[in-house]
Amino acid sequence: MTATDIHRAIDAIFRIESARLIAGLARIVRDVGLAEELAQDALVIALEQWPRLGVPDKPGAWLMAAAKHRAIDLLRRRALLDRKHEEVGRELGARQELAAPDLDAASDQDVGDDLLRLMFVSCHPILSTEAHVALTLRLLGGLTTEEIARAFLVPEPTIAQRIVRAKRTLAEARVPFEVPRGAGLAARLSSVLEVLYLVFNEGYSATAGDDWMRPALCEDALRLGRILAELVTHEAEVHGLVALMEIQASRSAARIGPLGQPVLLLDQDRARWNHVLVRRGLAALERAEALGGARGPYTLQAAIAACHARARTPEETDWARIAGLYDALARVAPSPVVELNRAVAVAMASGPAAGLELADALTSEPSLRAYHLLPSVRGDLLAKLGRFDEARAEFERAASLTRNRRERELLLERAAACAHGLAPPKAR
Repeated sequence: MTATDIHRAIDAIFRIESARLIAGLARIVRDVGLAEELAQDALVIALEQWPRLGVPDKPGAWLMAAAKHRAIDLLRRRALLDRKHEEVGRELGARQELAAPDLDAASDQDVGDDLLRLMFVSCHPILSTEAHVALTLRLLGGLTTEEIARAFLVPEPTIAQRIVRAKRTLAEARVPFEVPRGAGLAARLSSVLEVLYLVFNEGYSATAGDDWMRPALCEDALRLGRILAELVTHEAEVHGLVALMEIQASRSAARIGPLGQPVLLLDQDRARWNHVLVRRGLAALERAEALGGARGPYTLQAAIAACHARARTPEETDWARIAGLYDALARVAPSPVVELNRAVAVAMASGPAAGLELADALTSEPSLRAYHLLPSVRGDLLAKLGRFDEARAEFERAASLTRNRRERELLLERAAACAHGLAPPKAR
């Protein structure tokens, strides 16, 4: 292998192993910021040594061993600077941990527990939602600061500051590196699920920029969701969210045309859907529903996605069932966006006039004032009723509100079709 090949291999290996490295080190040193620094130190050592020595047979274990040696050196230096009994005691305790078997010898349960702890720490309630997302993608997703900034169209220094502040906040608050128990577990798990949901949705329908989708974000959220589902097997909503992401991700290839343009759901070539992901999603939904109890918002959304996945053609879609599921979702997690989606389902099940009545009722909702999908939905329903002038104005308004270039182009195309008295493409 050339030096370039080895550097590429190191980069790929580190992306795979970094979350487990950071998780294992954080359990030992009780500081996620320090754990990440130690993992990066191990990467630097690998970049120095592997081009000369070759890639080891067990690279994950090698990286963990290198990081542990760095941790021992750091603890020794700290102990020399401050010989307080408490510090010495912590050093001795950490040394015992550092003397434990390496990553390769650790059980899957140990690694899984560490990853789960890292997820909960990254989504701790003392941090903002923006910090949750950045820290999760950095520590668990293995993304660089530049990659996170590019994915969310945020300046790189802003993301860097969020990550630094988040790690400092966790360290200063001495947040325990543990899985919460009792009542605290549900709240913290909800935060983890929310972060994965936000990351996936930003990848699935980018809010801004030139691309309709950012598939890498979907892949990261789905990978972390699968890990979480393996570690928290008894929580229905974890499986519900995984089911939702699997089914939505199955459409990715069909959602983008040859020139990068959006392809709406009812216009998609269903042969291009990834049916392996569909089956995985339906299986995850079955696991969620088998756990019993009231269905939560992620499981209900997964059930809606499953209705589309099971329909071989758009005409076979069970819109009445989808409308009923949105009714249930509105009761469990009421929001104007849910009501807007319900309006679409009702329109498909009972006709555009019924859907438009529901959508019109949302025009005075303050939280939807700048939400481009409200005029987009109204435009589609007005066009179906033959009210093309009104529909054109709604599509133009929607185009002025969206920050995504591809979506803006699509909305303007729909407006132009209405100007010529033609029905626009079908609704999503």
